[in-house]
Amino acid sequence: MPIALLALAIGAFGIGTTEFVMMGVLPQAAADFGVSIPTAGNLISGYALGVVVGAPTLTVLGARLPRKAVLIGMMGLFAVGNVLFALSPSAEVGTVLRFLAGLPHGAFFGAGAVVAASLVGAGNRAKAVSMMFMGLTLANVVGVPLGTLLGQQVGWRVTFAVVAAIGVVAVAAIAWLVPDQGRPEPEQATVRGQFAAFRYPQVHLALAIVTFGLGGTFACLSYLTPILTDVSGYSPTGVTLLLVLAGLGMTVGNFLGGRVADKALMPGLYAALIGTAAVLGTFTITSGDKVAAAVTVFVIGVVGFMVAPIMQSLVMAKAGGAPLLVSAAVQSAFNIANSIGAYLGGLVIAQGLGLLSPTLVGATLAVLGLVLATLSGALDRTTRRRSAARSAIATETAPEPAAVPA
Repeated sequence: MPIALLALAIGAFGIGTTEFVMMGVLPQAAADFGVSIPTAGNLISGYALGVVVGAPTLTVLGARLPRKAVLIGMMGLFAVGNVLFALSPSAEVGTVLRFLAGLPHGAFFGAGAVVAASLVGAGNRAKAVSMMFMGLTLANVVGVPLGTLLGQQVGWRVTFAVVAAIGVVAVAAIAWLVPDQGRPEPEQATVRGQFAAFRYPQVHLALAIVTFGLGGTFACLSYLTPILTDVSGYSPTGVTLLLVLAGLGMTVGNFLGGRVADKALMPGLYAALIGTAAVLGTFTITSGDKVAAAVTVFVIGVVGFMVAPIMQSLVMAKAGGAPLLVSAAVQSAFNIANSIGAYLGGLVIAQGLGLLSPTLVGATLAVLGLVLATLSGALDRTTRRRSAARSAIATETAPEPAAVPA
């Protein structure tokens, strides 16, 4: 794998840390701003909204620029947004600044995935993309626990100042290690060219698979802490270690997903979604035993996050010659999945169905993602058969070549 992927992984590590560490330091931020925990929760929602809005907007605005320049610009905006958030005087201003920090998230991953795939041969593209996303999953193993600890010991503002410093390091690494990409082709640099990929039904299906397939995983992960404490019987310290274990599972799943996608894209997707539905359903049984719960948490991270690099590769393959906007849209779908999973999981708990009910919601969402994946695969096969039939007809009706006189 090219060393340039390290620079992209550093950027992904910073983005993953700032996205998820807010959950760990939320009590400290709420106390500092003098607001309730639910009110401080807007700091999480503000970032997610920034991702959803920024992914298509900044991708279209930067479509004419060289992709290396886009990567540097997005990480520069990321660093500035986190510095300003660390200095925010109130929760209201902080929410706006979290929105600002979230804007470059999707555009960075969209451009980064395209650049990563361009650095290697056709048989290793999904693997290269997964190496960039390795930074995102490692953020859950290293960045979030350390950032939470730093926020608890020194202050949440210091945590986000360090995150901003990671952004600066990423800018320097991209400038140094990523080769110049040149300007995009003219047809890709226009708004029409970027949106052209959305005329393919498979692209919409792929984004829906991300939303529901990963939504199933997030329905469980959003309520993992109360499940582990109230059902499995773990102490808060033990839960912290299990969250790290889940992060390790995500890292392994991302690694495996990248390799599976290069070998067998659609079969790998089917297997990951079936595995996600099965393990989430199993968790309703294994959660009552500490050891079995720990093993299941790790497996949830593995199979749940195998989907991410597979889907990133799938949408880039379906986008034809304009993969940038579609690749960025995956990040919007990822955050929508997070919101849908958390909302539906909370809804069933509020209805009195118990703390384990989100895992069944997650299994149902994963099955829905599998149905959509099956539909996408059937549509692909139909398209290939029609293309083959048209080619055969064209060959049969082609005029015989004129005889060459002796």
